[in-house]
Amino acid sequence: MASVRITYCTQCRWLLRATWYAGELLQTFEGDLDEVALAPATGGVFRVDVLVDGQRHGVWNRKTDGGFPEITELKRRVRDLAAPGRDLGHADRVRGD
Repeated sequence: MASVRITYCTQCRWLLRATWYAGELLQTFEGDLDEVALAPATGGVFRVDVLVDGQRHGVWNRKTDGGFPEITELKRRVRDLAAPGRDLGHADRVRGD
């Protein structure tokens, strides 16, 4: 199974955003994730990483990806690493596949 780590800036007050993403991921990937951890940081950081088989994969980085992800995009990126066979239903159809 996989783990997700959401690193968020406390100075920017992004805790609520981080907890919302965490709740969405826990609900969507019930049974596929060992945990979703919140990691406070500073300096404007907002990053989502997935740990699979001991390897960390960057899923989203606010500074390089530009802002914050739409929840459907975040779920697709997490799914591709943590649960590749999982159908996201509506989230997959939004993209037009």
